Amino acid sequence: MTDLLAYDFMRYALIAAIVTGLAAPAVGTYIVQRRLALLGDGLGHVALTGVALGLLTNVAPTLTAVAVAVLGAVAIELLRTYAKTSGDVALAMLFYGGIAGGVMLVNLAGESASTLNSFLFGSITTIDAADLVTVAILGLVVVLLSIGLSPQLFAVCQDEDHARVSGVPVRLYTMFIAVLAAVTITVAMRTVGLLLVSALMVVPVAAAQQLTRSFRSTHLVAMVLGLLAAVGGVVASYEIDTQPGPTIVMLALAVFAVAAVTRGVVSLRRSAP
Repeated sequence: MTDLLAYDFMRYALIAAIVTGLAAPAVGTYIVQRRLALLGDGLGHVALTGVALGLLTNVAPTLTAVAVAVLGAVAIELLRTYAKTSGDVALAMLFYGGIAGGVMLVNLAGESASTLNSFLFGSITTIDAADLVTVAILGLVVVLLSIGLSPQLFAVCQDEDHARVSGVPVRLYTMFIAVLAAVTITVAMRTVGLLLVSALMVVPVAAAQQLTRSFRSTHLVAMVLGLLAAVGGVVASYEIDTQPGPTIVMLALAVFAVAAVTRGVVSLRRSAP
């Protein structure tokens, strides 16, 4: 561990992992509650177009990815609300349009496949000080808003009709959740990659659901598990020489497996005569 902290890029990587590990499940809890677990994948593909646009125009890819992902999040909510398009169809259109637009713009920018790969699967060890500041600010905003507005966001996720009758601006908050998810995607793209970021938003939440009963406890436990998976994945990737993104996701899946087995064992003991 001492050797790991001796390098600037690994210290940056660990800080980025902490931010990502907290932010992704913080928003993912609401996404899972709304049964839109694949929203992260769809927005990840759209963010790829934003990255490619940044490469083409020589603008910071993180900033263009945020802008394009937010526009994609707004578009999917508008499609679901006004075009009467189901959530899965709207997500499918994001999948196809995002990946096609991203690859096409990357080709126009003259970038290599390795550049595209670093955003698709993460490249946490290449994060510099400027990237870290952007990631930290965006991640902190996501975490604070997801916790501070949890009563309203939970009400919208749990029962839109009841929330609407209670006077909650449902349309505003559903749009807000989608925008938070879009920002989280761009925060996590350098850590686990655009193709794997949805896993860090969903798997810790699924693991927390095995261990908790209330929404609030699920929210907090998911953030703790996401933090452990992200930091543990970076450390493990350094020790065994693997890519951090896939290592983080595999560790998160291992945590889910342990949580599921633990719940099963507890249930069997309670049901035993």
